[in-house]
Amino acid sequence: MTLRFGPFELDEAGRALMHAQKEVALQPRVFDLLVYLMRNRDRVVTKDELLEALWPDVTVTDNSLQRAVSMLRGVLRKGGMDSAIRNMPGRGYRFCIEGPSELQVAAPGTTDGQAADVRAQARSAAAAQAWNEAAALFETADIADSLDGADLHQWALALQCTGKAHAAVPVLARAVAAHIRAGNVPPAVVDAVTLSGLHFERGQAAIAKGWLARAEDWASEIENPATTALTLWMKSKVAAFDGEPEQALSLADIAYSTVRHKDAVGIEALSLAYRGFYRLCLGDTRAGLADQDLAAAMALSSGDIDPIVGGILYCNILWAARMFCDWARADQWTLGYQKYCTESGMELTGSCQLHRSEVLGVRGSLGEALSRIQDSLARLTGDAPWAIGDANRVLGDVHAAIGNDEDALEAYEKAYAHGWCPEPGRAMLLLERGEAEAAYASLERSLIGKTWWTLQRRGMLFAHLALAAAHTGRREQALELIEELSGSPDRWPMPSIRALTNEAQSVLAHARDDYDSALRHLHLARQLWSSIDGRVQAVRLRLRIAKLQLAHDDVRGASAEIHAAQLLASELGSRKYGAECAALRREADIRTSGRAA
Repeated sequence: MTLRFGPFELDEAGRALMHAQKEVALQPRVFDLLVYLMRNRDRVVTKDELLEALWPDVTVTDNSLQRAVSMLRGVLRKGGMDSAIRNMPGRGYRFCIEGPSELQVAAPGTTDGQAADVRAQARSAAAAQAWNEAAALFETADIADSLDGADLHQWALALQCTGKAHAAVPVLARAVAAHIRAGNVPPAVVDAVTLSGLHFERGQAAIAKGWLARAEDWASEIENPATTALTLWMKSKVAAFDGEPEQALSLADIAYSTVRHKDAVGIEALSLAYRGFYRLCLGDTRAGLADQDLAAAMALSSGDIDPIVGGILYCNILWAARMFCDWARADQWTLGYQKYCTESGMELTGSCQLHRSEVLGVRGSLGEALSRIQDSLARLTGDAPWAIGDANRVLGDVHAAIGNDEDALEAYEKAYAHGWCPEPGRAMLLLERGEAEAAYASLERSLIGKTWWTLQRRGMLFAHLALAAAHTGRREQALELIEELSGSPDRWPMPSIRALTNEAQSVLAHARDDYDSALRHLHLARQLWSSIDGRVQAVRLRLRIAKLQLAHDDVRGASAEIHAAQLLASELGSRKYGAECAALRREADIRTSGRAA
């Protein structure tokens, strides 16, 4: 049986995969994986089914399947089809394509009528949000005929929606030129701002600022609130990048005021979401969260938000939720964004996979989080290299929660080498390893400077520093930090920060032999983490409670905490916490046996 999909041809009988009339080398099990997914492309195939089909009578782990999927995606990426292998969280994998494509690339002698027909097909595919098909059709039409600015814009949009932002850059540059030649200034501004954003994501700040300057110059020549607001919004991002959060907030506020209630919901929601983000960075937490939630609700209710605008909007909101460790909120918006991507035919970008990985690592499956973060790292090289450091930070956190301490420290070192602060995860790991002074010093260094990364996490870093100060005997400093954080409920209302300050108070109480106070603060900390689904932290604190109770001969209370921790550790897939549970269970059993004797 021979199947054609996109630019590929699969000859099952001959065990060959062809691309551009050349055979693609595939490992046997990777080829078998492709065949199995193609045969069952009308449904989700579970991981267990794939393991049984590909490795019959052989015991292998999920990692073998994940490697095979990653290799297959790498091969399909050559034809822009890597997004066809969809990971369905908690369910398995599915091969998703619009249908076998019989499209042949137009020859140089294609007639005008044929070229126009291909253009019409491309526009229809874009309108139906069949992005892979649209991108292929626009490329074919481009060979035979010159596309106008609107067509080039749609082609670039299709490329971005299929995760090929790098390929969209030259197409957008052509779109800008075509718009200007035709005298269509507003769409030229939109595409120039998009180019600016893509170059910023790739770490090319000088080029990004150049495109933004062109967009601003054109926007100043016309009376158009939407384009004016769009350039102001992008200028706010530049100000934040340059370490000027107050200026960023002012620009975002002006952008929102410029376009508010003027039938430009996408830009209105973007400006509002970023105003909220800058408010969060500057400590106006409640107002910032309100802005972001309203922006997301506006986007959901409008029904006509551009997929890329929607992606930027959700990405910013998810980023903020992650930075403040508001895991319940992060999970809600992540699920909402996944639904949005599915409905708009978009593939999750590397950055979005990164966001989802951290949420899963804290409150879901550590194994799935590890798989997703590795996939994210592969994608980020092309679409957002600046985030590779952040991805390694998250990778370190996941490894640390599993119990792979050396892998975690290596990932944290890579994050730091890429210019990214690995805290507070690295400091927490050092605390667990008994290196409290090193943890304290790392957290102090992380608070140096006024970068946007430091500003938005300042409360979390202060809270972890309070905990490290308590562990290193710096009682006065710990109390000062606790007072600053708890005395500003409007600025630091997050349960995660209150949980950490309670844990620091427990350490201080334990140092003065106040068992009741130490236990009470630990229980409060655990309850606060549980309220936002911070399961990894909840397990860790249950084990701390159990140790404290055993030290004071409360075996029954300790047993209840150990049992609850075991259930969570098993759900998360944490070897480290599973081993700690087992060790404490043995100690509790010995205490119980001793009493009985």
